[in-house]
Amino acid sequence: MKHFSKGTNIKLLLSDKNYKFGVGLWPPMHPVWPWKQKQLDNEYRKMRPGKALSGKAIFVLCIASFLSGSLFTSRTWTHYKDNNHNIPISNPDDHFTNLAEITTDCDHNKRKLVEEESADIMGEVTKTHQALQSLDKTISALEMELAVARTSKSDDDGQNNKLELRASNHSLQKAFAVIGINTAFSSKKRRDSLRQTWMPTGEKLKKLEKEKGIVIRFVIGHCATTGGVLDKAIDAEEDEHHDFLRLNHVEGYHQLSTKTRLYFSTAISIWDASFYVKVDDDVHLNLGMLVTSLARHRSKPRVYIGCMKSGPVLSQKGVKYHEPEYWKFGEEGNKYFRHATGQIYAISKDLAAYISINSPILHRYANEDVSLGAWFIGLEVEHVDDRSLCCGTPPDCEWKARAGNVCAASFDWSCSGICKSVERMKDVHTACGEGDDAVWNVYL
Repeated sequence: MKHFSKGTNIKLLLSDKNYKFGVGLWPPMHPVWPWKQKQLDNEYRKMRPGKALSGKAIFVLCIASFLSGSLFTSRTWTHYKDNNHNIPISNPDDHFTNLAEITTDCDHNKRKLVEEESADIMGEVTKTHQALQSLDKTISALEMELAVARTSKSDDDGQNNKLELRASNHSLQKAFAVIGINTAFSSKKRRDSLRQTWMPTGEKLKKLEKEKGIVIRFVIGHCATTGGVLDKAIDAEEDEHHDFLRLNHVEGYHQLSTKTRLYFSTAISIWDASFYVKVDDDVHLNLGMLVTSLARHRSKPRVYIGCMKSGPVLSQKGVKYHEPEYWKFGEEGNKYFRHATGQIYAISKDLAAYISINSPILHRYANEDVSLGAWFIGLEVEHVDDRSLCCGTPPDCEWKARAGNVCAASFDWSCSGICKSVERMKDVHTACGEGDDAVWNVYL
């Protein structure tokens, strides 16, 4: 045990390892004399940095620190709210409400953006579709002109024929529709019944052609004896009405397929029209409804419009509509392919040009409506079944007219036309007619 005498130096004591390294305990673990203990306490108090703070001072210091911290936090929170658009995040209810509003705004903006993008895409699709349609029609027209040029070319003066063909194409009369009324030498009364009802005459016929592009002509060929009485009668009628289209064709019932082929070939060589229509002279027409129906398909390059049917192939000889080549349609009792009924039908310009170009090799069946359908059966042609072109006579067309569904064409199926059309045409026109001004109000 270590003892200290009265003269021991305090510096020596403080240099002890217990205090030099700051890890010692006070009082020391070794026993110290009381008088020495008092001396050491005095020395220890001298070593302390200052006087101890009182409890009151410590309390005041704590209060001041708390107030300073509160002030700093308040100012920082106010600045945060200002920079975040006054969103009071400190309130949980307000936080979730604003979050829902933000989400709703985002969804609305997203939907609006999608709708705008969809509208832009649909607009571009429409423009592209229109451009493709225009290009398709242009290509079809060029192909038809090229085919016509090839078929018209001869060995001796082929280049001259090309130049003449190009000049003739530029001189064609523009029209929307050419309506050819199939007629015969013996049908003058039928023709007069049409002139007195739905067909314009005189200046009205010229005005219709000039202002609306609607050409109407009676289509007829020649008799077997050139310059005979029948031909002279037609010539006289033409001088009076100026509403005939004469074909280089010998008239005959069993030559209707040939006449139809020649009609389209002749019409397209005179008029540059969107549509070419064939109708019989015992059918009632509403011109306004007819051209309105045609206008719906104006953008289509190859369209075949009519009342589509598929009747039986008649193999028995002596019956009406007998088909001598019935064996080509399969077993006995089979039906024809779909084709427009012969009373009225319409084709687009490209199809008329196709008939004109390929006329020498187009096969002709006994029935002209079957022949026309056969010419298109292997082509990319749209068949349009328009039932407004085959309404019945009153009361059928009359009821439809009263209901607002005016028919474009009316006839009796049992007679393949209006039965006793000369006597009944006026009555049908009165009951089912659309009005004389209807065609003038159609926008083409």
